[in-house]
Amino acid sequence: MKGNKILIILWLLVATFTSCSDFLDRQPLTSYSESSLWTGDNDAIAAANACYSGFEDGQWVIYMDVASDNGHNAYPWEGWQEFGNMQLLNSNSWRTGTKFNFTTITRCNWFLQNIDNAPIDKQLSDRLKGEVRFIRAYRLFQGSQFYGDFPLITKVLTAEEANEVSRTPKAKVVDFIIKELGEIAPSLPTSYTGNDQGRITQGAALALKARVELFNEKFTESANTCKSIMDLNVYSLFPNYQDLFRVTNEFNSEIILEKVYSSDPDQRIGIMILAPEDTPGGGWSSVNINQSLVDTYEMINGRTINDPLSGYDVDQPFKNRDPRLLQTLIVPGSEFAGIIFNPFNPQSLDYWPMYNYTGYVGRKYIHYKEELGDLYRASLNIPLIRYAEVLLTYAEAKIESTQIDASVYDAIDQVRNRAGLPAVDRTLYSSQAKLRELIRRERRVELALEGLRWYDIQRWKIGNEVMNGPIYGARECTIDDLGNVTYTSTKHIKIEDRTFDPAKNYLWPIPQSQVDLGKNLIQNPGY
Repeated sequence: MKGNKILIILWLLVATFTSCSDFLDRQPLTSYSESSLWTGDNDAIAAANACYSGFEDGQWVIYMDVASDNGHNAYPWEGWQEFGNMQLLNSNSWRTGTKFNFTTITRCNWFLQNIDNAPIDKQLSDRLKGEVRFIRAYRLFQGSQFYGDFPLITKVLTAEEANEVSRTPKAKVVDFIIKELGEIAPSLPTSYTGNDQGRITQGAALALKARVELFNEKFTESANTCKSIMDLNVYSLFPNYQDLFRVTNEFNSEIILEKVYSSDPDQRIGIMILAPEDTPGGGWSSVNINQSLVDTYEMINGRTINDPLSGYDVDQPFKNRDPRLLQTLIVPGSEFAGIIFNPFNPQSLDYWPMYNYTGYVGRKYIHYKEELGDLYRASLNIPLIRYAEVLLTYAEAKIESTQIDASVYDAIDQVRNRAGLPAVDRTLYSSQAKLRELIRRERRVELALEGLRWYDIQRWKIGNEVMNGPIYGARECTIDDLGNVTYTSTKHIKIEDRTFDPAKNYLWPIPQSQVDLGKNLIQNPGY
């Protein structure tokens, strides 16, 4: 037997369960031994909480946009730039292994194998099982999307079994995920209160199920699942798009699932990755935004900027635009945290040639710096699934299954109207092809910086179209101390040339270290 174990084993599970009876490890307990763990409610809840602790990373969600045509990471050492340009992406790239990681799945399997030993109420037991099965399904979903065929592991493995693991066909993994989510949904509550807010709900199980079905072209099933969520009468769009992402509005009516960050110093997120470097207190400008995303936002009258009737003014490019544009991005001349963002000032830390910045950075999540305090240690929750996504999923699933009716337009209109845009022009958008164009544009702008664009490129197979060739940033200009912009050129700054190979780049490479250890793990084509 090989001396090393692949990451499926990693460490002795019992030693990791240093969680607590309150959600999110707010009061850390001492380590458990397997013989003493399953003694009551608090122990079972603590073991379930350990599964929550690493199932998602809010920074990762935000960074994922730079792996798509939405954004660009200026710093090669952060490990994200190559996900956008594919130029160094290979099986030895250190970030490629982040999702080929079985720590959370193993925790979940250990919990599920032992929970029945706990002398607790069946209703609580069923609920906790549902939460943990959801977390396992969530990680299996990510693994199958990033790597395709992915090991379907539903028990704790011995070292010998781990070294024999092979990749399960993606279709089988997807079927397992959908079945799991359908089975657990009835055992989960529709909402929580107090310290339990943020736990997995029935709506979260159904929403992930709808997403998985959509991403795998099970369109009729996805539409039906979305309708089940709507019929719960639990969720509604938050009235204000900008305020939706504020600390003061966490756990609002639109949030179905989010990564929770508490006020505990050990449970906070570094949101400085979005802020300009000139921000008082420091920012990183890590998540730059590409011009192509900026150009995707419609005018306030609902027309695209290339429509001659839109009223778009190339010298006032942010005037009369979809309000979500300036609610999502910081653009040249914008004010943020008491500074005027000026990436064309050679004295600025954000001067665009310094690291090939695009001249645009993210504003979503950091509108109200005074609420967040230290951007390096913020307690802001990061949404993972919102009701707006469910509405757009429902509409897309109906469009793709050629079941276009009034409910499709109504779902899209809810999202657009909340943003301040007019209802869909049903004369212009009357065919499947035109509605497909609309829904894809709407998903891109509504869900920007929420980590979903890469999945959309992958499933729509548009990588060759949108991930190839040069990418551009803002237009060259001068900016005065009041934020007044004067354009000095018709040209947009060029950032880099990208190359996308559809024969391989729709999947990530399996880390070479894992291929070396797992004798039955076969590398993805092209890597």
